[in-house]
Amino acid sequence: MPQEVDLFVIGAGSGGVRASRIASGYGAKVMVAEEYRYGGTCVIRGCVPKKLLVYASRFAEEFEDAAGFGWTLDKPSFDWTKLIANKDKEIDRLEKAYMSTLERAKVATVRSRAVIVDPHTVRLEATGETVKAKHILIATGGTPSLGKEIEGYEHIISSNEAFHLTELPKRILIQGGGYIAVEFAGIFNGLGSDVTLVYRGDNILRGFDEDVRSHLRGEMEKRGIKIVTKAIVEGIEKVDHGLCVMLSDHADVVVDKVMFATGRRPNVAGLGLEVAGVKLDKKGAIEVNEFSQTSVPHIYAVGDVTDRIALTPVAIREGHAFADTVFGGKPTRIDHRDVPTAVFSEPECGVIGLTEAEACERLAKVDIYKSSFRPMKATLSGRDTRTFMKLVVDGENGRVVGCHIVGPDAGEMIQLVGIAVKMKATKADFDATMAVHPTAAEELVTMREKASSHVRGAAAAAE
Repeated sequence: MPQEVDLFVIGAGSGGVRASRIASGYGAKVMVAEEYRYGGTCVIRGCVPKKLLVYASRFAEEFEDAAGFGWTLDKPSFDWTKLIANKDKEIDRLEKAYMSTLERAKVATVRSRAVIVDPHTVRLEATGETVKAKHILIATGGTPSLGKEIEGYEHIISSNEAFHLTELPKRILIQGGGYIAVEFAGIFNGLGSDVTLVYRGDNILRGFDEDVRSHLRGEMEKRGIKIVTKAIVEGIEKVDHGLCVMLSDHADVVVDKVMFATGRRPNVAGLGLEVAGVKLDKKGAIEVNEFSQTSVPHIYAVGDVTDRIALTPVAIREGHAFADTVFGGKPTRIDHRDVPTAVFSEPECGVIGLTEAEACERLAKVDIYKSSFRPMKATLSGRDTRTFMKLVVDGENGRVVGCHIVGPDAGEMIQLVGIAVKMKATKADFDATMAVHPTAAEELVTMREKASSHVRGAAAAAE
């Protein structure tokens, strides 16, 4: 006889683990299966190891800046092998912590690929056993999408492999313009690699505010990153001195590694969704309603496997809401509006809410406040860098509908600004808040003069 559970979770990433734990706390009998490592993309080969590498990459500038503050240092040296070993040790610790959390919550864990064989039955590929489930939650996340095969496709690595390189490449070309591409460009650049970033669009970070995109690009180029836009990689050839990358603009670049960070796709292949009758959208993501319910009433999906917002905290919140809804008797919808996010580029970007362009499309009147300034630390270090901040305001009611920051600690700042924006704070509320001096964040409450105003149907008029 197959085992029977109230909830079977496929995927032990952030969303799946949270859903499992909360559902078990409500008294449900829960089993979770994971074919790779517990913790999912974020913990194992995403946000966490990436941030550790980001920290490592920033020390080069810190050593340089120290001279302006009176420090004399011997020339520092860097050991990539030691960094990766220490990173791996921390990831091992975190995986064990995830496992322990599930054990304490009395969730049964299985290290196996799981496939749906009928609407209420899941087969564990490692053993061939089957499990009957009243409810199934799909939380298998996303997987790198490298695009169509080109000549030399076998030489391409994704972010997955970048975390496990045996040595730091002296020269690397990264194709892509989103979070992962610009973050890894900063990582490799900071650690001493010669970095070329290639992106098919007009500018990096598509979907972000135009001022953020242009400011970050300028800062990255100051740091020596070569950014090539309106171009794509058309082929890769192994040569004696590395890899010759052929670009669509007819330029060739010779590097040691080629990394594609061209997006991620829902990890749904081979899960048996078609057997269960679960519908996918045109992008291959699982279609869900506001309660994360699929086209099959007892099957749900959360996180990057759905086409909502591919961020770890969103997956966690969706998983929690699912458990509250199905097992806690508390139907819970997730509000996907005004979600703060950070790009751990160099320098960081922190954003929430509408871009200037989006606000102009949706609102009758938009007021823009902007500030660009040299960080206080740079006055003694002599570093050529500037911080950028921008507030997008509904000109009719004064509500701050967007905040965009590029500079040190932008991620930390946007988390707190996010509370104010979520609470519908107005520009007057920001103005009434006493500044903390001397900080960069004080600029957010001291911007008084409008940079511009936009009225729907009228040309923008500087004020």
